[in-house]
This record gives sequence, C-alpha cells and structure tokens, in this order.
Amino acid sequence: MWLTNSSIGRKVVMSVSGLFLVLFLTFHMCMNLALVFSPEAYNAICGFLGARWYTLALTAVLAAGFVVHIIFAFWLTLQNRKARGTDRYAVNVRPQGVEWSSQNMLVLGIIVILFLIIHMAQFWFKMQLNELANVCPDVNPHDGSYLVISEFKNWWMVALYLVWFVALWFHLTHGFWSALHTIGFNNNTWFNRWKVIGNVFATIICLGFAFVAVALYVQYGVLGWEVPQMAH
Repeated sequence: MWLTNSSIGRKVVMSVSGLFLVLFLTFHMCMNLALVFSPEAYNAICGFLGARWYTLALTAVLAAGFVVHIIFAFWLTLQNRKARGTDRYAVNVRPQGVEWSSQNMLVLGIIVILFLIIHMAQFWFKMQLNELANVCPDVNPHDGSYLVISEFKNWWMVALYLVWFVALWFHLTHGFWSALHTIGFNNNTWFNRWKVIGNVFATIICLGFAFVAVALYVQYGVLGWEVPQMAH
C-alpha cells in the first residue's frame, strides 16, 4: 500500500495524524480555560463528555491517532538514519537554515509522550476510566475541577508541565508547517505564510495551557483559595 510502502506515503500519514492531534489540543486547551473562570462550567463539560458512547468512540479514534503518529514518527526516523548511514556522524554543526526543532523532533516527541503518560495517569485514569471500571473508588470521576486544581496548586507540578509545554511548542512549530508542506501546501507564496501561521497557532495553544497551569497555582497555591469539591 502506497501510504506504508513509500517514504512520502508515511510522511502523509504522520502529517494527517499530527494535524488531527493539533485539533484535539485546541479543544483541550479551550476546555481547560473554562476551569480558570468557572470550576462548575468545567465540571459541566466533563459531565457532558464523561464515559458516554460518543466520547468513548472519540477516545478510541484519538488513541489510534496517537499510536499511528508515534509509530510512523519512529519508522521515518529509523528510515532517515539508515539512509544517512555513517554520514550523520561526520556532521557536528547544524546546517544553515535547518531549525533546531527539526533535528530533534524525535527527542521532543519522546518528552511529549512521557508527559502524556503522566497526564493520563493523573486525570484520564481517575476520570473516564474510573467512571467505567471504578479503578479509584475514593475519587469522584465527575469532579474534574478538583482533580486538576489539586495537582496545579503545587509549584513543582506547574514547573514540570511548563517544561512539557515548551517541548510541545517546539514540536508543534516544526510539525505544523512540515505537515502542511507534506500534503501539498508548499508553493513559494504560502510556504513562509504557513510557517508563521503554525508558529502563532502553536504559541496560542501552549500559552493557553501555560496560562491555566500558572493561574490555578496563583489562585489556589499562592492566594490559598479553597478548592471546590463536589459531593461524591
């Protein structure tokens, strides 16, 4: 099959799956912003999503998108290294015009994956999975605001997530325009435009996530606001 048997086909698969994940990040960031201004609104969104059939279907599609993106990323990296052979050891400096992020996408991706695992253990495991299988009987799976605020009231947790957001920003800024370039938006007029659009979009997403983390820490960690909690 062309999508798996050729280098271009693999790049197309990774690009499309990556753009799909960017859409999810955009929704996730907008959802999180609600928590800063209204924990009740955030819980209402969590209640609407929850462990309903349509959410479970979307979760399965999202998980498939992550798996496909990760597999093809490793596949293409190994393919590129094999193609370069020993030549890669002869280059000690970054070629002019080549961004640092483009040479370190695999490392950035691994950092993103590791933090994603932590993120899922902190929230998805205690919310959607808990609602389905009651894996954490002492945790209310419907009280998402309490779970999130309880984590981000700690400065060290905020610091770890800020590191994640920086890695995510580098990954997105290169990945966004590279994906559009791969699927055909690569003429001379739009090449630089898409690069700027990608940088701005990635910055908005990552600043949005960072704003939520820092705002929750200030509100509940510094100012000492009482963490709202629903009845179990």
